Amino acid sequence: MQNIGFDDIDHRLSWTEIADALEAGHRFQKAQVGDLLLRDQDRALLNRGAWIKGLGLALKSMTVFPDNNARTPPLPSIHGAMLLFDGETGQVKAVLDGVLVTKWKTAGDSVLGARFLARTDSRRLLVVGAGTVARTLFAAYREVFPALNSFAIWNRNVMKAEDLARDLAAQDFNVEVMPDLAEAVASADIVSSATMTTSPILKGEWVQPGTHVDLIGAYRPDMREADDALMRKAEVFVDSRDTTFEDIGELAIPLASGVIKEEDVRGDLYDLCNGGAGRSGSDAVTLFKNGGGAHLDLMTGSVIYEKFNESQ
Repeated sequence: MQNIGFDDIDHRLSWTEIADALEAGHRFQKAQVGDLLLRDQDRALLNRGAWIKGLGLALKSMTVFPDNNARTPPLPSIHGAMLLFDGETGQVKAVLDGVLVTKWKTAGDSVLGARFLARTDSRRLLVVGAGTVARTLFAAYREVFPALNSFAIWNRNVMKAEDLARDLAAQDFNVEVMPDLAEAVASADIVSSATMTTSPILKGEWVQPGTHVDLIGAYRPDMREADDALMRKAEVFVDSRDTTFEDIGELAIPLASGVIKEEDVRGDLYDLCNGGAGRSGSDAVTLFKNGGGAHLDLMTGSVIYEKFNESQ
């Protein structure tokens, strides 16, 4: 059994190869998945398992403690690990750093969705949020969409947005900090949102024709980032119907209230990766809900495991 830490392999990975691996993973037999979520107010323990015939099995356990940032000294808000099992024998092949898998899975999921749904002539990216995920989104989108030449960020805490923009300058990003979210959304071709909000902050009236909206933040039944108007306005896609309809508020809440129906969701990554239709035209507003199910952890962990062993 191998132990694969963050620093062992992170520098050897690329967003393109992760997106390619996720696309290839969706051509296997559909995954079996199971989730267990334990909560204490805003703190959570997420346990996610997946089994894909021909690829293997994985179980990832992650804690989310948002108040860690307020500690002295500050601590990361997310911790955990993933077990990767052999699909033929059931033996544990490796224990992978959970933050490593989550980093590459999360942004990789989003850019794969955007690769199918965003306009190829997209030029301006807006990232909503200034946390750990937001930092990776800039690099992931720039690599997968090399035509992007304008980058912006909005965050409730403007100082955090400014700090992140300064950090990204060291990676040759010129990131504009936007004080007004409505203006920021209206000027973007791709909006990628990674916040911890429980109340919608993205309004349909702000989103212009041709925009692609990538929603990452909501992972609990009480969380959502897009309002009802945006859900009705957009052509809605998800990474997996099995892991988003009931367990994530972004879909569960508007489905329960009748704002949208299940048939309004045009497809998931299993559809898109196997020839399903994407956006209907250049003026369509597309919306992709990144639910981050365990099958994506397994696909990501598998390519990390292979890459690690290539280097040994």
